[in-house]
Amino acid sequence: MRLSCALVPLAFLAGAAHASTYPSIPEPMIFDMVRPLGAERGELEVNVLAQTGSPFGANETEWAPEIEYAFARGHAIEFELPFDGRRLAAYKLGLQSSLGASADGRSAHGVQYLGIYHRDSGRYTNTLLYLAGHRFNARWSTMNMIGLDDISLGRRTGRNGLLLNHALFYDARPGTILGAELNVAGGAERSVKLSPQIHRRVSHAANVQLSLGVEKLRAHRARPTAGLRVVREF
Repeated sequence: MRLSCALVPLAFLAGAAHASTYPSIPEPMIFDMVRPLGAERGELEVNVLAQTGSPFGANETEWAPEIEYAFARGHAIEFELPFDGRRLAAYKLGLQSSLGASADGRSAHGVQYLGIYHRDSGRYTNTLLYLAGHRFNARWSTMNMIGLDDISLGRRTGRNGLLLNHALFYDARPGTILGAELNVAGGAERSVKLSPQIHRRVSHAANVQLSLGVEKLRAHRARPTAGLRVVREF
């Protein structure tokens, strides 16, 4: 099962269509992409995301440094190390392929694969997502992801959970983007998370993103959340 799921994204990488122009659409802050759709070969990014819930204690902080590299136009790979506090919780591999653009370069789509090894349980999980983005005009744009988490060929309880991530962005002024991101996750740990956010470019290669939102986990009350992502491009 692990091998078959890992080969799925490679098939997309081999057969993906190319387009001359891709829209400029921000990446969602919470559910990050492996570089923007249509990324140019050689693009390199290092970033770290930290998230915490009420009462915003350091012992509740989840954070993850990652590196992303576009090895060909529209095709990128990512390595991530998710931490739970001071504990390394998992190893994560991401692959993403752009499948083309349309509507005079205002729309684009692609696929993303995530493979995660969970250190505590020793389990390896697979996630596959379809990505679709659109730029409405000079200020408004959206990026949407839909797919399955913890993929299994059998109908096991808690497996093949629906993943949905919708992000809407507004270019407020040069270097400043306002956004709202909605994440819905099914499976064993059902959750809904809403994350209003601001992206601020502090230099030509550095970007800081902040969010304050709310999260509802299965069998738990809704709680406030806060997030910070620092991005450096090369």
